[in-house]
Amino acid sequence: MKKYTMFALVAIVCLTSVSLAVAGSRDYAPVVQTPSMETGYVDRLVHSDKGYALDFDSIEWYEGDAATAKFIEREGDSGLDAPPDGYYIINDDTSVKTLPIADDAVVLMQIYDRTGHAAEADIVWDEQISLASFAEHFNKDESIKLKDFPYHITVKDGKVVRIVQQYIP
Repeated sequence: MKKYTMFALVAIVCLTSVSLAVAGSRDYAPVVQTPSMETGYVDRLVHSDKGYALDFDSIEWYEGDAATAKFIEREGDSGLDAPPDGYYIINDDTSVKTLPIADDAVVLMQIYDRTGHAAEADIVWDEQISLASFAEHFNKDESIKLKDFPYHITVKDGKVVRIVQQYIP
């Protein structure tokens, strides 16, 4: 239920942000899935003497026609013929696993509170930020809560080497 409430808040922020998007910026493109990639929610991000680690709750992420098919299959009695925003999330297994993050992990963001004023937030597709900056923003009490977004993570040799924020319209 918490994730559904979050969607409403994120939708309002994102709709406001879309109007502030930089003119001429490229359109949204789905993240290309790879065999070593998982999609889910980052529940916690911590730093210790061993480096950064995150607690990850894997989900199934669907967009476009695949989202519509899963939506109809699972929510056919909803009165809708497609998911409202073109994506659909399945989270049947809410178990969380802790994964270490490589020191040189790449972090790509779509939208976050860069200035401390949510009204100034704009979409910058695949903006690379440092892992330390991501951790700082993730753990702050900002109006755009990074914990509320899904992420696509790539794991190599047991460590997260890439984190891509999933844009939610």
